[in-house]
Amino acid sequence: PRAGDGGVSAAGFDASALRAAEFSALGDDVYLNSASTGPYPARARAALDEWTRLRAAPHSISLELQLGTLARARELAARLIGAGADEIALAPNTSDGINLAARALPFRPGDVVVASDGEFPANVYPWMALADRDVRLDLVPRRGDLPDEDALVAALDRPGVRALAVSWVSFSTGYRVDLARLGRACRERGAWLVVDGIQGVGAAEIDVRACGVDVLACGAQKWLLSPWGTGFTYVRRELVGQLRPPAAGWLQVRGADDFSRLTDYDLTWRDDARRFEVGTLPYQDYGAVCASLELLLELGVARVAAHVRALADRIVQWSESTPGVRLVTPAEPERRAGIVTIAVDGAQSLSDRLTAAGVVHSFREGAIRLAPHCFNTAAEVDRALETMESAAVGRR
Repeated sequence: PRAGDGGVSAAGFDASALRAAEFSALGDDVYLNSASTGPYPARARAALDEWTRLRAAPHSISLELQLGTLARARELAARLIGAGADEIALAPNTSDGINLAARALPFRPGDVVVASDGEFPANVYPWMALADRDVRLDLVPRRGDLPDEDALVAALDRPGVRALAVSWVSFSTGYRVDLARLGRACRERGAWLVVDGIQGVGAAEIDVRACGVDVLACGAQKWLLSPWGTGFTYVRRELVGQLRPPAAGWLQVRGADDFSRLTDYDLTWRDDARRFEVGTLPYQDYGAVCASLELLLELGVARVAAHVRALADRIVQWSESTPGVRLVTPAEPERRAGIVTIAVDGAQSLSDRLTAAGVVHSFREGAIRLAPHCFNTAAEVDRALETMESAAVGRR
């Protein structure tokens, strides 16, 4: 957006109108915290209300509605990331998908998984837990605050390395890795690329197949503006049939949709990624997921990403021009998505001041984390920056 542009995005949609139509529940607060929990759009809340009404009379909910809602969620998630619906398994959170990768990929004793130090714990503990199978996690030191991609690529040449586990976008610094580069490096070495996508999907564009991603895990409660306990895992089509599900449930097998023959036991896994969906899923919550993903796709992933990038640019430019402010997130647009993290002396006090001014944000790893999304306007970002500027003047 141009300086002083309060609503119409350079990406071509009116964020003020979007906020009024879909996010009016935020009131007068400036919500720059989608990296923590994304707000519901009005259509998602309406979907939940309708499911609640139906749930009061369960016999009014058809099996076609239940299964159709899940099928629609898989289709929409696939469109977001350049995948096929047959490559999507619905999942309650990112951790579920990372654990699926850790337990289903055919690691052998002595194998090594490489990851960056500073990863979110959900992308560390499942790999550490493979020690019970004599599989080791090697954490590669960061370069300053940020992942060292050169070192990650070099680490792939260590003996026994079978997988690289990365966050597409860092939760604390907002650093976005070059997935295409890492995917090429993994393919050249026969290693798997496992991606924690929760801080990028919905804020930036991604084509998982073009990037050579083998498994991507993504909770939906942040940038996808959906309920807690929802999300999805992408498993590359060529890999699906090679992986044995680490847990067994009644819906993972062929014929499970025929409820009239449930005791004709046949442990033959489904041919698609549904083989990794262990049991009954929250249909009502995935109704809301469908509503939110339809909104993002109506706006256009590229347009949302451009709008988010433009808002993040404002924060970056202010940070680089304001004495006493250190930009933790890379300034280069291709190295970030929606998160911009800044460090200042007295960061906790500044965080408290932002909260008092109605600017909703996060305080992570000793720094201020701002995360604008499609419903935020340039005027809102400027309000947050003015609050921080007044605090900075007070410190000088």
